[in-house]
Amino acid sequence: MTLKTIFKKPVDRSIEGVIKADDDASLRLEAEEYVLTNEVEKRLESFLDAYNNYDGANGVWISGFFGSGKSHLLKILALLMENREVEGAKVLDIILPKCGDNEILKGDLKRAVSIPSKSILFNIDQKADVISKTQVDALVAVFVKVFDESCGYYGKQAYIAQFERELDQDNLLDKFKGAFEAASSKDWEWSRIRAKRFASHIDDAYRSVTGQEVSGILDKYRSDYSLSIEDFAEQINNYIEKQETDFRLNFFVDEVGQYVADNVKLMTNLQTIAESLATKSRGRAWVIVTAQEDVHTVVGEMNKQQSNDFSKIQARFENRMKLTSADVAEVIQKRLLQKNDDGIHKLSRVYDDQVNNFKTLFDFADGSQLYRNFKDQDHFIHTYPFIPYQFILFQTAIQNLSMHNAFEGKHRSVGERSMLGVFQQVAVQISDHDIGQLATFDLMFEGIRSALKAQIQRSIQLAEKHLDNKFAVQVLKTLFLVKYIKEFKTTKRNLSVLMLDEFNKNMEQLNTELTEALNLLEQQTYIQRNGEVFEFLTDEEKDVEEEIKNTDIESSAVDEHLYKIVFDTIIKLRKIRYDVNGQDYPFSRKMDDKLFGREYELTIHVISPFNEHADNEQVLTMQSAGRDELLVIIPPDERMMRDLLMYERTNKYIRQNISLTQQESIKRILTDKTLQNQERYNDLKQ
Repeated sequence: MTLKTIFKKPVDRSIEGVIKADDDASLRLEAEEYVLTNEVEKRLESFLDAYNNYDGANGVWISGFFGSGKSHLLKILALLMENREVEGAKVLDIILPKCGDNEILKGDLKRAVSIPSKSILFNIDQKADVISKTQVDALVAVFVKVFDESCGYYGKQAYIAQFERELDQDNLLDKFKGAFEAASSKDWEWSRIRAKRFASHIDDAYRSVTGQEVSGILDKYRSDYSLSIEDFAEQINNYIEKQETDFRLNFFVDEVGQYVADNVKLMTNLQTIAESLATKSRGRAWVIVTAQEDVHTVVGEMNKQQSNDFSKIQARFENRMKLTSADVAEVIQKRLLQKNDDGIHKLSRVYDDQVNNFKTLFDFADGSQLYRNFKDQDHFIHTYPFIPYQFILFQTAIQNLSMHNAFEGKHRSVGERSMLGVFQQVAVQISDHDIGQLATFDLMFEGIRSALKAQIQRSIQLAEKHLDNKFAVQVLKTLFLVKYIKEFKTTKRNLSVLMLDEFNKNMEQLNTELTEALNLLEQQTYIQRNGEVFEFLTDEEKDVEEEIKNTDIESSAVDEHLYKIVFDTIIKLRKIRYDVNGQDYPFSRKMDDKLFGREYELTIHVISPFNEHADNEQVLTMQSAGRDELLVIIPPDERMMRDLLMYERTNKYIRQNISLTQQESIKRILTDKTLQNQERYNDLKQ
């Protein structure tokens, strides 16, 4: 029986993983498929309490990593607040059943929806297409644009929108449109985009409805137009005052965090907009925004004055809703991984057979961060064929890859994918596998491949083309995903957890396959090993690693380091005590017939694995005969020899290049190599 037969709904059905603020095509489906998680319920209660009982803070900050459902939540809130009807159903009626037995939340939702309001929902990057961030008024210009558009005015040119607004306030706009169409034979909405071509007709129509003799009326509006946050807030208040009692105008702004990121000026402008709206409209205009980071981390480093400004921003956006990996896991479980009755029955048997093995199979070791395992039978059924650690580990992988500029597109985001989309792709890929098989971590790579920069994934593409060992390519993809997660130790044991593809796997066979794959990848310089830890190499890192491997070193330098390890770390004594007479006797230190330091009557002679007769104890014993020496033979250890040679090659390469290179990226790699090499030396001493 295959995996695709255990799901309640086909896993390959169309699921809109990425919700766009400006897409109205599937509003009902988006509302019906929205998953109200336990954590979101709690945060929603806090927000609704603030919204229903306004107490000064009219800003809401929704944060979460990529694909966590920020845009979906923002869109549902926008539809809810204005009591929108989609395809014959009120969004409130669709959402209320999702609240279950939470009567408080249901009551708060009904109360909030009963407040008359209008929602203006937009993605700030898309609406800022013609507005440069360097403009002093960049942020308010976007708000003005979307407000103008919501009123039916021409938002792309604020001065034309102002022209329309003033005519509208005098009840002359419709008359002007009629007069313009009569004069030009074109409708106004089409022609205003081409205003310069129709300047004379605009003047004629304006004269016709106002009785004023003017020429170049739009040019005058353009030259006189000015924009300020205060004027905008006044416009909003005037609009609200004309609506019914208690009416609210709410701005729902998607991806504002990325738009203002690291720009304190834009951030403080956002705070000023929210504050001015609160002051002018007395809490009847709200600003609800989304960001990939929480409000503390969006701006970055700040000086003292900026820090003071930021405290005001925090106060203005004190209503915060943070989405976590737990929210995403719950959404994926409910939208994608729900099981049918037959699936529940079969997975219950799998759980009973395997529950005692979970800790052995899925717990990470070697000092890695702890990740959640299956809690109980229900958790297992809801999560399978995925493993709980995969949700948080993949999220962390994406965040760290993003911080290292691995993705194409604006703001280094991952483009058109969401966590749900990636997990669905993996589920579809393994849907023909038998029950009992598992999703391996490398499969997540395919879900983000199209969003990765070409140079970042070049190594993997080369490996796919040139390596016959397909399992090695899978291991390489896994190492790529976790490359920048410092708290995750990519030891062989931990990699075996990530690569486990079925419950009844022969672990000895998996270990053998993993060893062969890692040796091949290291030999071909796709990865590097530092002690017990394996690491994916980027193109620049590969170049440096290849140059290090080809660095010539003196055997005397290797001997010197091995001597220090043996005589300074292992044999720490400088003298040997003869217990019979209580005397201490100094001794010579020799390694491979080479004397280090002064010569004494007694000798400790260490034979290293590099000695030409290291594997022939008989020859060594004969050579030592007749000497007053203790012969110590270090057994051949290929890995120790390889690490020692690599330590010296790395040491020499860094000394020769650290002060010469001008590239910051190479300097960073060499700095990392220095730290890794010190760890390698520490391992050698143990």
